[in-house]
Amino acid sequence: MLKGIAIGGVAAVVLGAGAVTGYRTVAQPREAQVVAVRDVLQTVTTPQERCDNVQVTHRAPTQDPNRITGSVIGGIAGGLLGNQIGGGSGRTLATVAGAAAGGYAGNQVQKNMQQRDTVTTTERRCKTVQTKSQQLVGYDVTYRIGEREGVVRTSFKPGATLPVKDGQVVVDAPAVPVSTAPAG
Repeated sequence: MLKGIAIGGVAAVVLGAGAVTGYRTVAQPREAQVVAVRDVLQTVTTPQERCDNVQVTHRAPTQDPNRITGSVIGGIAGGLLGNQIGGGSGRTLATVAGAAAGGYAGNQVQKNMQQRDTVTTTERRCKTVQTKSQQLVGYDVTYRIGEREGVVRTSFKPGATLPVKDGQVVVDAPAVPVSTAPAG
């Protein structure tokens, strides 16, 4: 009889321990209540090429960069004018002085005309600009299990609850069921 009591006592302890373990497994919550969900955004900078057509004014190319034409025409005009002013031996001196002054004046007149002679063209000018945008990287989820609250980051937007496994909130996206319908 003593043996029976001993075996009965051991059996009671084993069954009791199993019941407590089973109760703990049943008593552990399987879901956490979602209290709040906040989008987590990250600023992303992307280089982008931006081009515009721009009106550009250039000095027109010259066919007489040394302004010889202006000097010659001015010199001839100045010489003729100097020749009309002077008389006798002074006429030669006035003609030479008029030609020199006219040559210089003609050179400067041609220079001013060449500087104002411009050509306007359209050029395409490009530059790199940095474009900033917001990218969703996840969700900060505030949850409640019983009286305890916590925050986890998930890669998916949760519903009203999150699954709990071994007392921990599962933050991986739920598996999408694969259709087993035959291909037809």
